[in-house]
Amino acid sequence: MSIRKLTFTALFITIGVVSAHLVYIPVGVAKCFPVQHAINVLLAVLLGTRYSVSAAFGISLLRVLLGTGSLLAFPGSMFGAALAGILYKRTNHILGAVIGEIVGTGVIGGLAAYPVAKFLVGSPVGAFFFIIPFLISTAGGSLIAYLLYQTPLTARLREKLSRPA
Repeated sequence: MSIRKLTFTALFITIGVVSAHLVYIPVGVAKCFPVQHAINVLLAVLLGTRYSVSAAFGISLLRVLLGTGSLLAFPGSMFGAALAGILYKRTNHILGAVIGEIVGTGVIGGLAAYPVAKFLVGSPVGAFFFIIPFLISTAGGSLIAYLLYQTPLTARLREKLSRPA
């Protein structure tokens, strides 16, 4: 574990938490957050699964504690971050991370949000209620990440992060 990677992850967590009250899509008890999904994809590609999932957990926890997110932030971000990292590692291509984020958050996270909403939040929703809103949010965030990945700034970041400290 390098200090550079930890610092970079902390910066992304800060961006995720600070922007949480600015950019979100309210859907019932959930707040769909496209910036979170962009962060998941970019960290999965730049640093790997461990950092992506850790940042997703950190952002979700801080958003819940600060009142800018609900408990649905956890399944809505962590499954996507994990699958984005796993598929990127297997494909070594940004599209693998994008597909992993969309499937992980939109489908798996959407289904995992049901018991959280029903039993922890007390919201009477159907099992498939969160899939469409989560898919919309993650598709937007993943597209943003894909576009940011193509910029020269991201290329410099990849180069800087790959060098030994």
